[in-house]
Amino acid sequence: LAQVDPIQLKEEGNKYFQASDYEKAAQSYTQAIKLSKDKALQAVLYRNRAACFLKKEEYAKAASDASRAIDINSSDIKALYRRSQALEKLGKLDQAFKDAQKCATIEPRNKNFQETLRRLGADIQEKLRIQFSTDLRVQKMFEILLDENSEKEKREKAANNLIVLGREEAGAERIFQNNGVSLLLQLIETKNAELILAAVRTLSGMCTGHKARATAILHYLGIDSICMWMSVDNEEISLAVCNLLQTITDCLLGQGKEEQHGKEEAVVLDTKKDLRMITTRLLDMLVSKKVSGQGRDRALNLLNKNIPRKDLKDHDNSRTIFVIDNGLKKILKVVGQIPEMPDCLPLTENTQLTASILLNKLYDDLRCDPERDNYRVICEEYIKSKIDPQNMDKTLHAIQMVSGVLQGPFDLGNKLLGMKGVMEMMVALCGSEREIDQLVAVEALIHASTKLSRATFIISNGVTLLKEIYKKTKNEKIKIRALVGLCKLGSAGGTDYGLRQFAEGSTEKLARQCRKWLCNTSIDARTRKWAVEGLAYLTLDADVKDDFVEDEQALQAMFELAKMSDKTILYSVASALVNCTNSYDTKELVPELVQLAKFSKQHVPEEHPKDKKDFVVKRVKRLLKAGVVSALACMVKADSAILTDQSKELIARVFLALCEDPKDRGTVIAQGGGKALIPLAVEGTDVGKIKASHALAKIAAISNPDIAFPGERVYEVVRPLVSLLNTERDGLQNYEALLGLTNFSGRSDKLRMKIVKEKALPDIENYMFENHDQLRQAATECMCNLVVNKEVQERFVADGNDRLKLVVLLCGEDDEKVQRAAAGALAMLTAAQKKLCSKMTEVTTQWLEILQRLCLHDNMEVQHRGLVITFNLISADKELAKKVVETELLEILTFIGKQEDDPKKQHIINAARDCLTKCMDYGLIKPLSRA
Repeated sequence: LAQVDPIQLKEEGNKYFQASDYEKAAQSYTQAIKLSKDKALQAVLYRNRAACFLKKEEYAKAASDASRAIDINSSDIKALYRRSQALEKLGKLDQAFKDAQKCATIEPRNKNFQETLRRLGADIQEKLRIQFSTDLRVQKMFEILLDENSEKEKREKAANNLIVLGREEAGAERIFQNNGVSLLLQLIETKNAELILAAVRTLSGMCTGHKARATAILHYLGIDSICMWMSVDNEEISLAVCNLLQTITDCLLGQGKEEQHGKEEAVVLDTKKDLRMITTRLLDMLVSKKVSGQGRDRALNLLNKNIPRKDLKDHDNSRTIFVIDNGLKKILKVVGQIPEMPDCLPLTENTQLTASILLNKLYDDLRCDPERDNYRVICEEYIKSKIDPQNMDKTLHAIQMVSGVLQGPFDLGNKLLGMKGVMEMMVALCGSEREIDQLVAVEALIHASTKLSRATFIISNGVTLLKEIYKKTKNEKIKIRALVGLCKLGSAGGTDYGLRQFAEGSTEKLARQCRKWLCNTSIDARTRKWAVEGLAYLTLDADVKDDFVEDEQALQAMFELAKMSDKTILYSVASALVNCTNSYDTKELVPELVQLAKFSKQHVPEEHPKDKKDFVVKRVKRLLKAGVVSALACMVKADSAILTDQSKELIARVFLALCEDPKDRGTVIAQGGGKALIPLAVEGTDVGKIKASHALAKIAAISNPDIAFPGERVYEVVRPLVSLLNTERDGLQNYEALLGLTNFSGRSDKLRMKIVKEKALPDIENYMFENHDQLRQAATECMCNLVVNKEVQERFVADGNDRLKLVVLLCGEDDEKVQRAAAGALAMLTAAQKKLCSKMTEVTTQWLEILQRLCLHDNMEVQHRGLVITFNLISADKELAKKVVETELLEILTFIGKQEDDPKKQHIINAARDCLTKCMDYGLIKPLSRA
C-alpha cells in the first residue's frame, strides 16, 4: 500500500462515488488520507469522505470529516455546506444555520445557499415556538396541579398530560430544564395519592433510556426519599415508585435505549457507586419496621431482578457477593419472621416466599465452593446465634429461618437441618404445649419433606412427630397443617397405601374438613392456602376427587384463591385439577409382573372404579361447567417467579384433558383457553410444552381459527403444531397436529407462508409416505391446501426431487380419502404450473393408468378432480394434448361428455366437454354430435 499514490486513490474514490458505491469510495478516501502528507489534499479527501457519509446517512461521521476539512481551510465552502447538511440531520439547527450563513457570505448569489438559510431559519423559529409553547404548557400544568382550588377534572387532565409529556424526549427535556423535578417533588409532598402517582409516573418517563437525566433525578430526589415513598401502604403508589427505581437502575446498568451524542456522556459519573447505594438502601428496607409489607415485597422484587447475573457467561457476580456480605442476615431475618408473634415485621402473604426465592437466586449465582462455603457459614452463624434453649421465642425464629432456606437453596437447608441443636429444637417444639411452637415445627417438617432422599431424619421421625401433633392439638389451623405434612410425606415416601394409612382410614372425612376451611371466607388466606395444599394430596384418592368436583362452592373458592399471586396455591390448585382429571402419567401394569408381585405377597395397586373413563369424563364436564378454564387462564398470567415450569406443566396436562372431547372444545375457546395455551406451548418443561401443543392441536383441528385464535395470535400457534410433527411424538399427536395445520393452511396464504417458514414441509411429506392410513390421509390433505402457495409450487417444479411423483402415485391409492386429497393437490399444481403438466407424464409410467382411474372413479369429487387434471394437461401444450388423445382417455372423455345434462353431475360432464372442446380447438379431433 505504501507504493500507492494518494491522488490515484482519490481518483479511484471519485469513480466509485459517481457509480454510487459509497462504501468503496469511502474506503479509497480513507486509504488516501492515511498516505497523504499534503494538507490541501487531506482537506479535499476529508470533504469527499464527508459526502460519502452523508449518502450513507452516517451524519455524525459526516460532520466530523467536514470539520477536519474546515480546520485545514476555514473557507472551504463545500466542507461548510456538507457540515451544515449533517448538523441539520442531527437536529443541531443553530450550528447548521451558522455554517449555511458562512456559505451564503462567501457566495451571496448562490440560490441553493439562500434557500437553505430560509428553510433553516423557518425550522429554528418553529422549534423555538414549540419549545416556548411546551414550556408554557408545562408551566400551566404545574400551576393547575399545585393549585388546591383547581377543578378535579382539570387536575386529572393536567396530570395525564404531564405523564404523556414526560414520555417524549423533547417534553421530558423541557420539564427537566424548567425546574420540573423540583415541582414534581412538590406534587409528591402534597400527600394526594393521584398527584403522587402522576408525579412518579412522569419521573419514570423522564428517566427512561436517559442515563444522565436518570442520575441527576436520583441525586436530586435522594434514594432515602424514593425508598420511603416505596414503603407506603398503598399498592399503586408503591408499585409506581418501584417502577421508577427499576427505570433508574436500568439506566445505571447501561440498559437504556438512548444513543447519546457529544458531551452528554461525559456528564455521567461512574454508576457503580450509585448502584451500590441503591442496593444498600433496599437491604435496609427489609428489616425496617417503618416499611409496609408492600414496600418490603417491592424491595425484594428489585433485588431479585437486579442482583443475580442474567447470564452466567458474565463472570462478574460482584453485586451478589456484596449482597451476601452486607445483606444476607437481613434476608434471613425476613424469612425468620413469625406472623403470629407481636414483634413481627409488616408482611404480605408473599413476602417470606419472595425472600426464599432471593436466597435461592443468590446461592445459584455463586461461582465456586469458597463462595458457597462463605454463604453457608454466614447462615450457620446467624442461626446459631438465635438458638437458645432458655428462650423459646428466639429459637422459633431460628427454626423458621431453616424453613425459609429449605424453600430456597434446598441443599443448604438440608445442611442446616444437620446443625447441632436444630433437630433437637424441632422435636422440643413439637412436644410444646404452645400452639405457636407446634405451628413453626410443623412448617419446618413440611418444608424438610420436600426431597426425602436427602432428609433422612425426616423419613424416620417426621411422620411420628406430625401424627402426635395432629392427635393432640385442639387448634384446627395446626391440625390441617399437620395433615398436609402427613399427606406430603405419604405421597413423597412412595408408599402405596400412604394416604389412607396416614389419615387413619378417613381420607374423605379429612377432605371434607379441607373443603370447609376452603369455603370459609372468614378464615385468613394463609390457612385457606393450606386447605388447598391438603386437597392437592387428598385428591389422589378417587372418592375424594369425585366428591370434590360435585362441591360447586369448594371449586369456586379454590378458583378464587388461584387468582392470588402465590406460588404454593398455584401449584396446589394445578395438582388438584390434574388429580381430578386423571391427567397424570400412569404406568402400564404388565400382567406377568402383577402375578409375580401377588405371588411374592407384595401390594399391587388396583385401579379404583371411580378412576375409570366414565367417571373421569363426568368430572371433566363438571369442572368445565364450574368455569375451570377461566381460572386456568387467570393462573397462566401470573408472574414467572410464581408460576413455575412445574405448575405450567400441570396446567397444560389439565387443558389437554379438558380438550379430549371435541364437544367441549368450544367451551374451552369461549373461556379463553386458546389464548392461555400459547405461552404454555412455548415455555416450560419439555413435557408441559408437548401437552400444551397437543391441546392446541385438538382445538386447531376442528375450530374456526379466526374465533379460537383471533388476530395475529393464530400465527403463534403454528410453531407448537409443527413441533408435534416428529417421530418422538405419538401417532395421535402427529395426526391432530396435521389436522390443525390442514385447517390453518386452508385459511390464508399468510398462514401457508408461516407453515413453510417453520420448516414443516419436509415433515408433512414424510407423513405422506406413512404406512398408517389416517396419518397418510391427513398429511396429503394438508399438502393439498399448501400447494396453493407459490413457494410450495416452486418446490415441486425444482429439479431433483420426487415430490410430484409421490402425489401422482398417491392418486392411485386404494384409500378414497387419500386419493381425493392427492387428486386435489395435483389438480391445483397442474393448473398453476404448466411445467408440472409435462413433468407429470415423465415421473412415472403409471401416470396414464392412474389418471384414467380417477376419471372413471365412483366418487364424483375424485372423478371431477381427475377431469380437471386432464384439462390442465390438454391446455398446457398441444403435444401433451396429442398424447392424451392417442390414449383411452379420449374414449372416457367422449363417454362422459356425451351424457345428458344432469344437475347432480353437471360439473363432471362440463369438465369432460371442456377437454373435448380444447382438443377440437387444436384440431386434434373433429366435432361430434351427442347421441
